[in-house]
Amino acid sequence: MSNRPNILQPSDIRIDDRYIIFFEGSVVVRGAKYVWELGDLDPAELVLGALVLVEDEGEALIAVDAQNDFSKDLNADLVSVRSLLRNNPEVVLQTVGKANQLVEWYQQHQYCGKCGEKTIPRSTERALECIPCDRHYFPRINPCVIVLVRRNEEVLLAKSARLNSDFFSCLAGFIEVGETPEQTVEREVYEEVGLYVKNVRYIFSQSWPFPSQLMLGFIAEYRTGELVLQADEIAEAAWYELGKLPNTPSSAVSVAGRLIEYANQNR
Repeated sequence: MSNRPNILQPSDIRIDDRYIIFFEGSVVVRGAKYVWELGDLDPAELVLGALVLVEDEGEALIAVDAQNDFSKDLNADLVSVRSLLRNNPEVVLQTVGKANQLVEWYQQHQYCGKCGEKTIPRSTERALECIPCDRHYFPRINPCVIVLVRRNEEVLLAKSARLNSDFFSCLAGFIEVGETPEQTVEREVYEEVGLYVKNVRYIFSQSWPFPSQLMLGFIAEYRTGELVLQADEIAEAAWYELGKLPNTPSSAVSVAGRLIEYANQNR
């Protein structure tokens, strides 16, 4: 972190700072441009919202939680963060995704959850502090598991009942208090599709800023059971032969796609 506070004041702005602008959860984009410079912006509009420092190595990157929609002033549009993942997803996750997580953190922790007092930024670390309670609120990261279940040359893929998507993907869920990630894999698979698994193996992870997940990717082997779907979570689920898969997430975008690609490469 730099010497500047994590929540900036107008007097902290520098001429070479760059900005990602959010309004009501969407990001301001013109074509492929989503990082703005001070020369593009009206400083009077800029300082009305919260200025959250994302990084400050060389040129600073600042997330602006704007109070007004000034996208039209920039001849730009408001789009979802997810929609930007189609182009250069790794860079988007590390810039817009990280900025989105920090804006979400600041929005949700401006007041102490214990006493209700206004929090203030700490100067020595990325945290908001309640002085009366001596409590610190750090950006929250929610650990989740995502698992591809294998049965010989088949994999289990499911379609979410909650997401409006044509993709078939892996099963996933949040780690609960007291659980290891491996225990979460076993529980989630049983709860969502009624199957028991074995040989749960961690493969790789991904930061997923919707709004603040850390996705831990696993592959597990089918042990026993018949498919019984949890209706409020799973719309469809079935076994598919590797090499004959339905529409699945891109490996360039999500850890689910990478798990499926990994299974194909290690048949």
